[in-house]
Amino acid sequence: MTDLLDNFRLYLLAFAIPLLLSLGLTPLLRALALRYGRLDRPTDIKTHKVPTPLFGGVAIFAACAASLLIMRFYTSFPTGTLHDLRVILLGGGVMFLLGLIDDVYKPHGLGVKTKFAVQFAVAVFVVLYGLRIRFIQPHYVAAGLSVIWIVGVTNAFNLIDIMDGLSAGQAAIAAFGFLLIAFPSESIYVNFASASLAGAALGFLPYNLSRRFKVFMGDSGALFCGFMLAVIAMGTKYTSVNPLGVYAPLFILAVPIYDTLFVSVMRLRRGHSPFIGSKDHFALRLEHIGFSRRRVVGLASLAALGLAVFAWLMTQVPLAWGALIAVVLAAEFLLVSIAIAKIKI
Repeated sequence: MTDLLDNFRLYLLAFAIPLLLSLGLTPLLRALALRYGRLDRPTDIKTHKVPTPLFGGVAIFAACAASLLIMRFYTSFPTGTLHDLRVILLGGGVMFLLGLIDDVYKPHGLGVKTKFAVQFAVAVFVVLYGLRIRFIQPHYVAAGLSVIWIVGVTNAFNLIDIMDGLSAGQAAIAAFGFLLIAFPSESIYVNFASASLAGAALGFLPYNLSRRFKVFMGDSGALFCGFMLAVIAMGTKYTSVNPLGVYAPLFILAVPIYDTLFVSVMRLRRGHSPFIGSKDHFALRLEHIGFSRRRVVGLASLAALGLAVFAWLMTQVPLAWGALIAVVLAAEFLLVSIAIAKIKI
């Protein structure tokens, strides 16, 4: 019991440090973006009304990285966990810089091919250093799927960053979901990385949702959050009770993954490239039929919270109950998709 309480205190500290850092750094970086004119300007595709400062992602990255570095000296990480955290921070740092370069040079930014090349290189690096899907054989198939998973989830959080609070809110909830499943184990990096990311994302959210002090996290924040969660998802066991627990990460990350697949299908059906922006996102379709943005983000957050709880249940209940949860959730997603697809934009 004492060990469990000590672990809880450590994770609480790992959450509180980036929360406070992000709360303090975000307005400073907003002011810096305003001073140097680093603004995200409205376009036909982007739906915000006025030029908005970027660099919120810098605060998220700095707060999360600082937290993990501080915790490194505050507690004794096992050798394996320390190695894993070094890899995830290095890969996350490259993803952050990739997004930051794209933010600095908006509206032109980096090309799609360049961004994908760097993302795949980072994903391969992470997999080669041992962070990959463990439940699939042979190893080379698991390695290939791990690379696709990392790149896919990384971009899913970038694609869903279309409304204030949507992407960052999903990142915070997903991080809590993975922490819920991994706790109280201390042999893996998931606990500290999840707690740190949740704190950093939540510290940014009040400014992202503010009308007066609004700031965007930009590609730097979205790519970093997506990468962190993709790698975190591969770091814990889900099948100790039943084999269907392996689907838990899909439910925890269901909202951004769903939006990515939905948008891609809608664009392909119209003969458009899935990499060219459009207003096919489920959030924009809900707004089109009268939902306010706050309500859309709130509903998406409630859905993510519910899905995270069901994901945890899938790792705890017998096989028959796990199968029932999976079938019901899959049916709900199908029905929702049919309804949203009927909304004309």
